[in-house]
Amino acid sequence: MAADVRALGRAEYEPVWRAMQDFTKARGPDTPDELWFVEHPPVYTLGLAAKPEHILDAGATPVVRIDRGGQVTWHGPGQLLAYPLMDLRRAGYGVRELVRRLEQSVIDLCAGYGIAAHRREGMPGVYVAGAKIAAVGLRVSRGCTYHGIALNVDAELAAFGGINPCGYPGLEATRLVDLGVRDTMNSVLERWREHLLAALYES
Repeated sequence: MAADVRALGRAEYEPVWRAMQDFTKARGPDTPDELWFVEHPPVYTLGLAAKPEHILDAGATPVVRIDRGGQVTWHGPGQLLAYPLMDLRRAGYGVRELVRRLEQSVIDLCAGYGIAAHRREGMPGVYVAGAKIAAVGLRVSRGCTYHGIALNVDAELAAFGGINPCGYPGLEATRLVDLGVRDTMNSVLERWREHLLAALYES
């Protein structure tokens, strides 16, 4: 059983987060998985273990403490988020494998553009020449997941200067547009969707 895909366009962070929680609480053993794609207005989010001192200068950008793992990150226009709302018991693998598969979807997407992307040991996410292009943060409740993975398409990278991204001072970020990709957000979404569904359900 693959996922029902929903493209939400641009939507405020907190209502989407609450909708993910509500979906996960209400789902049963036969509820189909869903894969949500969304862009958010600018927001900094802090995971459960996030240290406030990793926010250096939020300026006027809202800061929201949420229920995913991980440290602090930024979401905003030009960044495409994929939220897999999955039943891992039904999928037959655990959260560590889910992280690997999410990362692989971005590595495969980048490869299609001729970009060599890679993992870094002990630092979840996807990197190009050491700069982070995608960040992962998840929550598992009763064997079901929400939150997901954020891909920088043509995001304003200066926003990462207001934080220690994922808790790492000076961690550089990159984006597809700086790596030569000129596709629209919708085109990137369509290509990534295929890679995500293949990584999550076919391999």
